[in-house]
Amino acid sequence: MLHIWREVDRYRGGDAAAGIETRHAFSFSGFYDPSNTRFGLLVACNEERLAPGAGFAEHPHADVEIVSWVIEGELTHEDSAGRRAVVRPGDVQRLSAGRGIRHVERNAGSEPLRFVQMWLVPGVFGGEAEYEVVRGIADGTPYGLARADAVMHVRRLGAGERTAVPDAPWVYVHVVRGGLRLGDELLEAGDAARITDAKRLEAAGEVSGTEVLIWEMHAEPSYG
Repeated sequence: MLHIWREVDRYRGGDAAAGIETRHAFSFSGFYDPSNTRFGLLVACNEERLAPGAGFAEHPHADVEIVSWVIEGELTHEDSAGRRAVVRPGDVQRLSAGRGIRHVERNAGSEPLRFVQMWLVPGVFGGEAEYEVVRGIADGTPYGLARADAVMHVRRLGAGERTAVPDAPWVYVHVVRGGLRLGDELLEAGDAARITDAKRLEAAGEVSGTEVLIWEMHAEPSYG
C-alpha cells in the first residue's frame, strides 16, 4: 500500500521572528494528529530552514536516533559531551541519544541553511550517547542504524534513471530535490511516500539532479 504526503500538507512550525521555519511530516511540537504520529520506526521528518545566525538553543534528547541531511548551507552541532562538528551537503549526521544528551544546532554561517532531520525509535534503550558524521556519502551507499532495525539509502538520479525500492514492511521515500516517478505518482521536492509491504517496486528520476532519501524499516517501536 502506498500513501503520498505532499509538501503543501506538511504542518508549518518554527519561529519566524527567530529565523526558524519548520515543515513537519508527523505530529510534532504544538501540532498533534492522532492518526499521524509515526510510520514504522520513523516519528519525525522535519525540513528545517534557518536564517544565518538562527538555531535551536541547548535542549535534551533521550532514547531516540536522530539523522540529519543538509540540503544547502552548513549545520553546526555542539553537544554536552564536548563534540562540535559542521555538517555540509552530502554528509550524514547521526546522534544516538542513549540515556540522555544535550545539544545545540544552529546556522553559524553567512548563508541560509536547509536540512532534513529524521527521528527514529531505537530497538535498544539506554546506553551511552553516540555521535558521528559520515562525510560525502556515496550514491547508493546504505547507512544502517546499529540501534534500530532501519537503513537509509541515498539515491541521486538523472532524468529517466531508475532505482529499486527496498523490499521491506515499511519504506519511507522523501524527495530532497528534483522529481521522482513512483508508479503512477510524481513526487516533487518535499513530497514523501509511505509504503507498507513494499515488494519489487521501482522509482525513476523525473529530472536531472534528483536526490532521494529512502528509509527501509523492518520493525515497529517496541517499548516492552
